[in-house]
Amino acid sequence: MSEALLRVSGLAARAGEKQILHDIDLTVNRGEIHVLMGPNGAGKTTLGQVIMGSPSFTVDAGSIELDGADITSMEVDKRSRAGLFMSFQAPVEVPGVPINSFLRAIVAQHDNLNLKGKKFKQRIAHIAEQLDMPESVFTRELNVGFSGGERKKIEMMQLLLLQPKLAILDETDSGLDVDALNVVSRAIAVYREECDGTILIVTHNTRILEHLPVDRTHVMVKGTIVAEDDASLIAKIDAEGFEQFGYVADEEPAQEEPAMRDQEVGQFDVSAALASAEEAVRAAEEGE
Repeated sequence: MSEALLRVSGLAARAGEKQILHDIDLTVNRGEIHVLMGPNGAGKTTLGQVIMGSPSFTVDAGSIELDGADITSMEVDKRSRAGLFMSFQAPVEVPGVPINSFLRAIVAQHDNLNLKGKKFKQRIAHIAEQLDMPESVFTRELNVGFSGGERKKIEMMQLLLLQPKLAILDETDSGLDVDALNVVSRAIAVYREECDGTILIVTHNTRILEHLPVDRTHVMVKGTIVAEDDASLIAKIDAEGFEQFGYVADEEPAQEEPAMRDQEVGQFDVSAALASAEEAVRAAEEGE
């Protein structure tokens, strides 16, 4: 019998006075790949952000459980340490912060990783090789001047470094060329192989899904999950679009989904991480 890793029950959430999510039920079993699809503005990104704990939203009803524990009221950094990770559509630039220092800072918040000194250096060198990244990239400022593909590689680096129980990947294939898409697909495969990772992919197109063995597909329209099935539903969406689920582009304005920056929510609380980065790096270097 499959074991539920993520269970969302009767979830309703809003941004300010605007209701976005309505009575959401979603179960993702351990080790599976689930896809959340829907037209632009359907509320898909909002659901991922609410699961991750974004302060931009208010939960009015329902619950979120991770690995049997209720995390509905848990703060973002605690959700991260509990095993949640979320990638972003457009990772932001953080001038003045070298990638190496940033990675050390977020690792320092996850004691279970036991990556200090040489272990940290060896681990990121190994991941860099897996993702075809030159080690010189780690001296650069976080995402500053990076292409879309380079930014996605840095996020995949974080995924493989943190090895979360559940990864929510939001429009991970957005703006990527074929080579970058292959790197992302490879990172997802490594993540699943190394820690039996569980994935919820948020997307409105099917390009990245061609590379993945999808277990379950969910469709969201106007903040409600209106259909779900196995991977065969993806081909049906490709052929018939979202209109088959009652979506009419000309009649339904997009939901307003507040932009969420890494500084606000994600696999780490960046403001807190950067505030303690110098101390974390110094402590790590003492172990070398």
